[in-house]
Amino acid sequence: MATLVPSLRRRNKVEKEPIGIYIFLTVTGALMALPLYLMVIQSIKPIEELFLWPPRFYVMRPTLENYTDLVLAASRTWVPFTRYVFNSLFVTSVSVVLYVIICCMAAYPLAKMRKMPFAAAIFNACLAALMFAPQVTVIPRYLTVAGLGLIDTYTALIVPGLGGSFGVFFMKQFLEQYPDALLEAARMDGANEWQIFRNVVIPLTRPAWATLIIWHSQTVWRDTWSPMVFTTTEAMKTLPLAMQTMFSGELVVARQGAAAAATFLESAPLIILFIISQRRIISTMAHAGIK
Repeated sequence: MATLVPSLRRRNKVEKEPIGIYIFLTVTGALMALPLYLMVIQSIKPIEELFLWPPRFYVMRPTLENYTDLVLAASRTWVPFTRYVFNSLFVTSVSVVLYVIICCMAAYPLAKMRKMPFAAAIFNACLAALMFAPQVTVIPRYLTVAGLGLIDTYTALIVPGLGGSFGVFFMKQFLEQYPDALLEAARMDGANEWQIFRNVVIPLTRPAWATLIIWHSQTVWRDTWSPMVFTTTEAMKTLPLAMQTMFSGELVVARQGAAAAATFLESAPLIILFIISQRRIISTMAHAGIK
């Protein structure tokens, strides 16, 4: 009987530990979701509830007038609101697809082609590029784009962002965890390097795509500097830049509801993308622990 009591205590302790972990994770998840919840309810609050003090965490009279006001504010220019949305979606989609492909193609020889000349020097250059702030390359980027005559084009909004070294570093580190025997087996079967890349490397790196896609999508979607510098017409503005210019100045208080609606519309695509790709992100984290 004396030995049975300690064993029961240990068993109860083991059974109580997961409950505490679940409670902690639930509270942490709720705190992380709170800003998203506030963003949503702010976008459907009437103007009189937006300025209440202390602020309320619920809506008394939900309304969609803020979204109507947003469309009306955007329609005051000769460019329709859908044009800004199209510009952002097009630039982000093309940039992400090209960025992932380029990073994957650049990381493959650095990670798996041991006889590649200057591989270490190239990778060290990528690491060195991570140490510099993006503002360092502002003037060279503008001079290059202007010299090529690409001002006020989609190319100017897409191509300069494809040279990021973080994606190459990330994909290389992800590829190095897989054994070289997989590639050697494909070579013994008569596959060339392009076939190996298409049939072996691409399927292996798919879990890492989600992380890279979300990271680069967020970078491109929220970028207001490139459209501000590389575009000169209203029709080439992206949605974040249009919202920034539209709700700046003395009328920002009067348009607080429309600004809240614009904030939600800007964040919604990224939230949806993360929800769709979260399984891939978890898979990337699981693969990262394999050595």
